[in-house]
Amino acid sequence: MAPAPQAGVAAAPARLAAFRPTRRSSSSLGRGRRAPLRPCAVAVPGSSQPVPPFNVVITGGSKGVGRALAAEFLRAGDNVVICARDGSAVQSAVEELRPLGRQHDGSARGAAAVHGMGCNVARPAEVAAFADFAKEQLGTVDMWINNAGTNAYRVGPLAAQEHDDIIAIVESNVIGTMLGCKEAIRVMRDQPSGGHIFNMDGAGADGNPTPRFAAYGATKRGLAQLGKSLRSELRSEGLKKIGVHNLSPGMVTTDLLMAGTNTPVAKWFVNCLAEEPETVAKFLVPRIRAVPEASRSLLPWDEGVGRHQYIRFLTNQKAYSQICARLLTGVRKNRFVAEE
Repeated sequence: MAPAPQAGVAAAPARLAAFRPTRRSSSSLGRGRRAPLRPCAVAVPGSSQPVPPFNVVITGGSKGVGRALAAEFLRAGDNVVICARDGSAVQSAVEELRPLGRQHDGSARGAAAVHGMGCNVARPAEVAAFADFAKEQLGTVDMWINNAGTNAYRVGPLAAQEHDDIIAIVESNVIGTMLGCKEAIRVMRDQPSGGHIFNMDGAGADGNPTPRFAAYGATKRGLAQLGKSLRSELRSEGLKKIGVHNLSPGMVTTDLLMAGTNTPVAKWFVNCLAEEPETVAKFLVPRIRAVPEASRSLLPWDEGVGRHQYIRFLTNQKAYSQICARLLTGVRKNRFVAEE
């Protein structure tokens, strides 16, 4: 998966489990289900929401899904700030992404801008400095995407994992996401238009087993609970203008996923279900950009309804359809890795 980075591949049941929704929600986007109509929904006076072009922050933005998301936002005319642990990689990504912002000329604000800095998301002082940097560059932060994450680029039984690898996974995926949420709220609470936080989930988010990358799966399981807790806290503080949402990129051909393609089963499922980061980003970004508009048309007494969006790229229906097509026709064989 891509936490832009996402985890490696294990046995078929564990990997398929990552795409099984735990509950149905009318607020989910990309599930192939039409949300029920809400009669008489009108724009609420005073319920200001961000308007395009948006100012977007992406952690883990130097490669993989994070970088692909940055590229799509820039193509849409949005301004982007990225971070990653390797500062030199961030600067290289910024230089390569910058021309995409110049190609967009539909904004009164001119060319979309991209900035970046090195940041270890597990270090509180660095995340706080990154948030200040983003605010300085953008003025306001409309969307904050907690995309950074890792599986330590290794798969195997938990009992055989190195202690440092387990710590690195928890620090990046759990502490990094929490610190990102904390700083995003700090910035957004003082903005008249609030903002929206998006946490990237992955295999294990639904609570199903993830053998050979148990630590990674355990870190992703907690994201749904974290989101619920944050939404409850924000409501209790009267900060309904800040939304907390989830993104599910499915299986993405990043370094993290490909590190686990060392078995015939893993290779089969990667070829069958995985997509390149650019494909996933083209699906996610328009739906992320639609969230503020969806949040704007709430009834005054509809507290919290519609605020939470769960945007999934690889739904159950899509996964099973691709598996059936592969079994029946052999399509998608050897797309990314050679099968034995």
